[in-house]
Parts: sequence; C-alpha cells; structure tokens
Amino acid sequence: MLIFAAPDSALHVTPPGHPERVERLAAVERGLAGSGAERRLSPLADLANVLRCHPARYHDAIRDAEPARGVVQLDPDTWMSPGSHAAAMRAVGGAVAAVDAVLAGDAARAFVVARPPGHHAERERAMGFCLFGTVAIAARHALEVHGLARVAVLDFDVHHGNGTQDLLWDEARVRFVSSHQMPLWPGTGSVRERGAHGQVTNLPLPPGSGGVAMRAAWTPVLADLAGWRPELVLVSAGFDAHRDDPLAGLNWEVEDFAWITAAICDLAAESCGGRVVSCLEGGYDLAALAASVAVHARVLEGKR
Repeated sequence: MLIFAAPDSALHVTPPGHPERVERLAAVERGLAGSGAERRLSPLADLANVLRCHPARYHDAIRDAEPARGVVQLDPDTWMSPGSHAAAMRAVGGAVAAVDAVLAGDAARAFVVARPPGHHAERERAMGFCLFGTVAIAARHALEVHGLARVAVLDFDVHHGNGTQDLLWDEARVRFVSSHQMPLWPGTGSVRERGAHGQVTNLPLPPGSGGVAMRAAWTPVLADLAGWRPELVLVSAGFDAHRDDPLAGLNWEVEDFAWITAAICDLAAESCGGRVVSCLEGGYDLAALAASVAVHARVLEGKR
C-alpha cells in the first residue's frame, strides 16, 4: 500500500470549535503509526485536473476567496484560511497521483490523507467543509487519462456524498454507491436518486441502525458490482459513522470499518487485480478516527 499526504493539509485552518480541524491529521497519523506502507508526497493538482469536474470560474472563485489572514466563511459550514486553496489542490493532486500509481502497478492499493474533504463539493458550490470534488475528479482522471471504461466510487461516510453524485450524475462509466444516515444533512441520498443512466445507488440507513444494517445493505450491492467488473475502485472513506462521532448516530464500531474495507478489497481482488484508492473524508471524534483509520489501513495492507 502507498500513503499519499502533504504538509499543506495543515494549512487549512477552521475556526475554534469547528469539527473539521487540523488536529484530525494527528489522529490519522496515530492510526497509521503501525503501517509499513511507502509514503509519497501528494503533488499540487494541475488546474486541468480540477476542470474535469468544475468550471474555471468556480476554481478561480475559490482561489480568490482565500483570505490573506484570518478566516473567511463560504457557507454555514465551510471556511477558508491562508493556505486552504493549496491544501485543497494537494487533496486533488494526491488522489490523482494515487490513481496513477495504482494503475501503473506501483502498489495495489493507496490511501490519501488530505484536508479539506471533498465529497460534498458540487459543480459550482462549496459546502459541507469541501471545496473540490476530490474523488469525482480522480474518477474522471482514470477515465479520461488512463482510458478506463468502468470505475466504481464507493462512499461510506455518514453523510451522503451529494457532491460526488452531482459531479458524476451524467457519467455512465462510473457507478457511484453511497451509504449514509437518513434523515441527516445534507438531505439528499434518497433511493430515488439514480443518476442519468441508473448508475447511482443510494443506501440510506436509519439513525442508530448500526453495523448489522450496514452490512445487509452493502452485501448485495457489492455482489452486483462484482458482476459489472470495475477496473478501479475509488473510496470516499469517512469515519463519522462511528458510534462516538459527534455529528451523526449510525453507531458503527471499529469492526464495521474493517468489514466494509475488506468487502471493498474483495470486490477489487475479484474484478480489477485488487486496485483500490481510498481518500479520507469525515471522522470528527479524534480517538474514533485514529482507531478506524488504523483498521482501514491494516485491511488495505492485506492484514486481516
């Protein structure tokens, strides 16, 4: 396994009390402490990468919104500080570089550690702590640069990946699956939201339902995906479904993150030579985040 990360992730600073805070990076590093994975620096993304999913005017508006000092609020949840644009471009660059490395055969799997997260950013709207649609951009990169025909994007963050869904709504070559608590912000993610080509699958889960309901929801979907045979599996790895997370209440345990990671790796092993690129999304209780990242990384490394 490869780990992609960059010091720039710490440049993105949010106000005191904000759940998506710099301290999350230290928690992730605690979770990765036992990993023997090779580490690589996440490069800055080229503008061309961002433009695969967002128009230039949106990128420029985000770049220009960055303050010279202090913080600026883009919406009720989303903030920028000096360095936020660079952090977001490193997040995109890390995801793209991880796709390149996995498809080149450098490793079967990669984990991208980055802030801010990306799966809520819509085509021309920053929201939910997110500026650019990192995983959606990585999917388009795999399709358009590497010529893949089938890419799976799997999202187990506790919040619906509305941005990824928006950015890939018309993309027939990508199957997007999101499990998430419902009802919960952002209010999207109904089973009726199917994509322009029927390629979107939403798995809403009721509050308090726990890992049993999650496993029952994902098992048939992963079996169906195996028949579709994706050539690459991308993951939006949010760890905020943990029972200790302050933003939701699905009550997953660490073992549930191990299970979903193993199930995804099994799908990839059957379909595409084990190729998985996982990108960090949510997870806001620091101890739970560290423990969940630890099992996620261990399974990605093939240690079960």
